[in-house]
Amino acid sequence: MLKEQMRGVAVRLGQGQHKVVCPICSHNRKKKTDRTLSLKIDNEKALYQCWHCDEQGAVNLGEKIIFKERPVAIAKKLQETDLSSASLRWLQGRGISEDTARKAGLKTVSHWIQSAGKETECIMFPYQNKGQTYASKIRSIELKGFSCNGAPSTMFNIENVEPKEAMIICEGEMDALAFMEAGYSSVVSVPNGAVMKVVDGKIDPNEDNKFKFIWNAKKRIEMSSKVIIATDGDASGQAMAEEIARRIGKDKCWKIDFDDKCKDANDVLMKRGTDGIDDLIVNSRPWPVAGLYQAEHFYDELDEIYEKGMGRGESTGYDNVDELYTVSEGQLTIVTGHPSSGKSEFIDQIMVNMAQSKGWKFAVCSFENEPRLHIAKLISKFKRKPFFEGQTDRLSYDDLNHGKKFVQDHFSFLYQADGSQSTIDNIVDRLKVAVMRHGVRGAIIDPYNYIQRTGDASETDWVSSLLTKIRVFAQAHGVHIWFVAHPTKMMRGADGKVPAPKGYDISGSAAWFAKADVGLTVHRPDPVRTVESEIHVWKCRFSWVGKQGVTELDFDMLTSCYRQRFHDPILDGPIINEDDDDDVPF
Repeated sequence: MLKEQMRGVAVRLGQGQHKVVCPICSHNRKKKTDRTLSLKIDNEKALYQCWHCDEQGAVNLGEKIIFKERPVAIAKKLQETDLSSASLRWLQGRGISEDTARKAGLKTVSHWIQSAGKETECIMFPYQNKGQTYASKIRSIELKGFSCNGAPSTMFNIENVEPKEAMIICEGEMDALAFMEAGYSSVVSVPNGAVMKVVDGKIDPNEDNKFKFIWNAKKRIEMSSKVIIATDGDASGQAMAEEIARRIGKDKCWKIDFDDKCKDANDVLMKRGTDGIDDLIVNSRPWPVAGLYQAEHFYDELDEIYEKGMGRGESTGYDNVDELYTVSEGQLTIVTGHPSSGKSEFIDQIMVNMAQSKGWKFAVCSFENEPRLHIAKLISKFKRKPFFEGQTDRLSYDDLNHGKKFVQDHFSFLYQADGSQSTIDNIVDRLKVAVMRHGVRGAIIDPYNYIQRTGDASETDWVSSLLTKIRVFAQAHGVHIWFVAHPTKMMRGADGKVPAPKGYDISGSAAWFAKADVGLTVHRPDPVRTVESEIHVWKCRFSWVGKQGVTELDFDMLTSCYRQRFHDPILDGPIINEDDDDDVPF
């Protein structure tokens, strides 16, 4: 859809370089008419990139496109000069010395500022890659006005971060300069500030593509002794801090809190001087993941649940399942069930539902499904149509392409192409990359018995250690983990049926029950004659997530979709929900 829009714009504008309103992010901006998308168009293709949301790509236009005759627009080259006396006075008024400004590479430019309606003297903040300035942020010194030259996609001052030092991440360039003024060199700021959409105090998952700057700084982050996050104290700044910490790993992050009198680091410098900046660093505190903390460390969170309650986890997509089980970030769900019971299909269905309704992204480590077949199942669930030919109409090519984009946007796959076994350590390492690079919020490991056992410990101790590593990762990165484990072979009961397995029936260790936040079983009492599936929740550590109990869904073999069952109060018979809207999977 986006590429079709770009193609239409290209035909309308003609050859050359253009600035247009971005169809991806403009609806989330205060100034919805800002032309943030750069288009470079020639006879065969159009290249596009938004300096605000960093959406980029290319569109092949074909030989039959006839362009309107237009002069080629040449991008204006900025005439940089050393900082003028007016620029230096403005910086000094914000507590920044000439020495600090020059170390940061600041320049003076004359540039058109939209909000001022004129060309005015500005300060240029360079964004560099391998020593070369590839983009810049521009700020007017006469009045508060901003502009950009190019599309910053890395953090400001990232190339000056020193190995083994603490990296300080700020929201804006002036905040970074405030720390530099106090003598801290490994200071950066994010390229576009806290402009992301915030929902219930968290970054909307649909804004994930705006955090590419974290992945671009991966090596510098890994070399740093720790990461101190000093974003603004408002709601958007705090939501950004939470998402940055989640992607980096909360076990490596520390947090700076601003009081009511100072909203950011530059404010602290102006009101309290460099001593105030030092106090921010001294009083920074580790993110609450592990270790020993004083009670007051958690008081802000305590006040929040006092006022708002614990709320609920995210919906699975089924009202009756939600009464027993919801999905919460940072938790571990152990999933079990007899072979061919549909446990993997059920978790796939939850992921598809959440990707559609909440925009979540997922990492998939599925040893029993090669990626092409797993993707086929996900697309079938998404479109609710059979993937392969059969008795009913299958996916069309349009459906297939729509499904491919959906999977590309929401799923990453951990796959051992050489056929070697995975260890829990390399699984966790790849999951960390998936969080940092793609912003995944959920992951499935399916099943446990394909993971290579290491060391000389007994199976019981090894399983316990394995689950500990998974839970620590989940909590540090705010990722929900579904871990699939097969039960031991169970005997049929007196009625001839095999009972639904629970946590203590999983082979290997009692830790499957003990260390689960949620334990659930997918069970088909009579898989040959009925489509009925039972969802058993046999453990729920937190009451606000769910509770123990059993509910039912129906499984559609053709589309591999689960459907909620409804009961007619008169006939007392099951009625299957037959919603035909392709955009809603349940």
